[in-house]
Amino acid sequence: MGTRWQERFPALLAIALPVLAGLGYMASGDAPRDYLIVNSGALLLAALIVLIGLPKLGQRARLIAGGVLLALFALPLLTGPSMNGIARWLPLWDFILHAGMLTIPSLAVLAAREERLGPPGILAALLVTFAQPDFASAFALTGGAIGIYQVRNDWRVGLVIIAGFLIAIAAALQGELPAAPFVERIIIDALRTNPAMAALLALSLAGSILLMAFGTGLPRITRYPVALSLFGFWLAALISNYPTPLAGYGAAAIVGYALAHALAFALRDEREGTP
Repeated sequence: MGTRWQERFPALLAIALPVLAGLGYMASGDAPRDYLIVNSGALLLAALIVLIGLPKLGQRARLIAGGVLLALFALPLLTGPSMNGIARWLPLWDFILHAGMLTIPSLAVLAAREERLGPPGILAALLVTFAQPDFASAFALTGGAIGIYQVRNDWRVGLVIIAGFLIAIAAALQGELPAAPFVERIIIDALRTNPAMAALLALSLAGSILLMAFGTGLPRITRYPVALSLFGFWLAALISNYPTPLAGYGAAAIVGYALAHALAFALRDEREGTP
């Protein structure tokens, strides 16, 4: 257990840094107490997911997992809830989860592993972002594709990247929702009231991306897509009214990136034959 903790702690730290900074921002800004409880609980769940991990997945299991994640990502188009024609949330009892932040990190991990089916899988997810529409998820998927291309230099992934930018622009032009306090654009809001906290939030997210890209000990083909998908979500949150990943209120990104890292460790262990 000690070895597993030591090995996986950097991945957990990458998730925890912006979450803890976000909790500090919410506490100092008199956010609803439920926001702090939800994010704190999600961080504890993330720690369990990363440290306990997932079982090894064979090829059939990977394909099934990819199909389930893609279906879950598209599910809001059928079930709602929908606001102004926008459907990008999964209902969970009294909560709603951002479908992209929950599923895209793991989709990026699986797509990176599957050389043949990975590019069409990302393209299918991009088409979902156009239908939802969701500029942030389109940017995150494009970031994941860029991470894969950095390692594989596959022309098919290059075409997906081009399609991703076009779809992201199209999704952005279909409208946006008003920003919710402590959820969207929190760094921009913090700049007006507490510049030091805004800097802390930005540094925590930048540190998280760098840790995911270079510090988790996972193969590059996993690290780069995961890190650049997070950068895509963050960039969208800086540009427009989209949730700030990990630091803003919402459990989806916290759990989503924990699942992605647990999946990445499981795939690495399966490839290396680690018991």
